[in-house]
Amino acid sequence: MIAVGNVLLSEDLLEKKFVCDLSACHGACCVEGDSGAPLREDEPGELEEALDAVLPLLPESGRAVLREVGAFEIDSDGDLVTPLVEGKHCAYTVFDEKGSAHCGVELAWKAGKTAFRKPLSCQLYPIRVLKLSDGTEALNYHRWNICAPARVCGQKMGVPVYRFLKDGLVRAYGESWYAALEETAEAWLGGNPR
Repeated sequence: MIAVGNVLLSEDLLEKKFVCDLSACHGACCVEGDSGAPLREDEPGELEEALDAVLPLLPESGRAVLREVGAFEIDSDGDLVTPLVEGKHCAYTVFDEKGSAHCGVELAWKAGKTAFRKPLSCQLYPIRVLKLSDGTEALNYHRWNICAPARVCGQKMGVPVYRFLKDGLVRAYGESWYAALEETAEAWLGGNPR
């Protein structure tokens, strides 16, 4: 692990390449999995505030779930998550004419209808954040088979995980922290070319 400020990062975030390829995966990360998207403690309130702007963009199946259970739920592990439709896709998922999944919250954000972009766990994927007992956060690279096209695309484009996820990392930790990450990555990769 590499420390940048009070955040620990897996070396994979600097060394591995990743760029989402929606034309290949069709947004499978919004559809696959055992639970909804993990939420930070402040995000349920953000989702509740955004709900009126988001609901009109969603298919009826998502609206029905959100009306029934609310903007978020607690999963079987006791974690705050986005609700699922019939145990499958996230209730905030919007499918386009090609069957690709998109985030309804992010669509509302792009349209200027809400200040909340989307859950940070979604924006940071394939990074998974683990909060340690001392309050430090550890960022790990999650390797999921549905993201194989993103690894191929990232390799072709030469984009490391941390650069692909710059917006989410800046949102989570700030511009100055990200600048320190860039310096750390340059030093690390200079001594460990990949």
